[in-house]
Amino acid sequence: MALKEVPFLLLMSIPILKQLDVEKSAKVAASLGYSPAQMWWKILLPQWIVKLRFPMFAVLAYSVSVVDVALIVGPGNPPTFAVLIWQWFNDPDLSLLPRASAGAVVLFALTCLVLGFARVMEYLVTKQCRAWQVSGRSGLNLPGKTVIFGLLTLYLSMIPLMFVWSFAQRWRFPDLLPSRYSLRFWEYEWQGIISTIQQSLSLALVSSAIALVLALIAHEYRIKHRWSIPGIVIALPMLIPQLSMLFGLQVVTLFVEGNYHWLWVCWSHVLFAFPFVYLALDGPWRSYNPRMTQVALSLGKSPLHVFLHVKLPQLLSAVLFAWAIGISVSLTQYLPTLILGAGRISTLTTEAVALSSGFDRRVTAIYALWQALLPLVFFTLAVLLSRIKLRRISVKGFDANESVSKRPQRL
Repeated sequence: MALKEVPFLLLMSIPILKQLDVEKSAKVAASLGYSPAQMWWKILLPQWIVKLRFPMFAVLAYSVSVVDVALIVGPGNPPTFAVLIWQWFNDPDLSLLPRASAGAVVLFALTCLVLGFARVMEYLVTKQCRAWQVSGRSGLNLPGKTVIFGLLTLYLSMIPLMFVWSFAQRWRFPDLLPSRYSLRFWEYEWQGIISTIQQSLSLALVSSAIALVLALIAHEYRIKHRWSIPGIVIALPMLIPQLSMLFGLQVVTLFVEGNYHWLWVCWSHVLFAFPFVYLALDGPWRSYNPRMTQVALSLGKSPLHVFLHVKLPQLLSAVLFAWAIGISVSLTQYLPTLILGAGRISTLTTEAVALSSGFDRRVTAIYALWQALLPLVFFTLAVLLSRIKLRRISVKGFDANESVSKRPQRL
């Protein structure tokens, strides 16, 4: 779980660190004799923790209530509490349904207790117990480069390992590499996995696009009317355990006649992807210089024209990364797809979890490989498009963050 959530927290930290003005803090700390490690530990960490509150809460809530990861690598007997509730709900004995409902309520209360404890610890570290912040140059030296290098090595080794597994016909312990290779598993699964990939991509692209549009509307509404929805309301779908929400949503869908399973699954993906997309855009939208919009409006341009030709190009990188985050969140949804899809919607995640329970490891590696590569493709696409946009701006003769008064803009 820790390895899975580290990239998400790092990605959420990028806009936060831009707001904290790390370069200025480093210069001030160096002038006072602090090392870079102490600067991060005593100056940036307290500010970073506060601004990363909701992403950290999302990680905690997900860790308490996760089902798919626990089914794959977690203990089977006894199972985790979330998996036990999931087994009660799937049991054909209807007498266990009230027990499962009560378990979902207890899981929600347990998650609230964990989040409350985390909030108290944050308050104590940043507001009350501050002696460690003013204790001079003494403190911990964090092995940052070593940890990052180790994590990158571990992450980058997973994809080649799954790639080799998908072609391995005979791989005996303790051989370092397989003794025989075969394309048989790819040929056997190719037709089925293509339809699954198409289903996964259609859900991910549609749900991420809707979540992105809703997040843009929410941010623009907050700026225009100077009123914003409380952050806790935005973050509710990622703070409440999915088991505690989805069974209630499933009951609601039963009142609607017709087989709209794809629409219900897409709606649930939008529901769970929207908070992540909104938080990914929050930092860049707050750091945007509103004077650019004011100058464009003073020249007689419409608000829509100003947004499309002035503001959106400046924040295109953030929008692309938020879009990629929405796609990755949609691609990893297990319970919403399984419950609201009633088993009729197959995605890479649902198939990979089902295959991991005892099927051929070679076939499981094929699905896991595609599940890992698809988010990587979209994040790479977001990076490339951002680089192309920045290169076009630099070719025009000015920096992307240059003051609007110095730019010969064409509105």
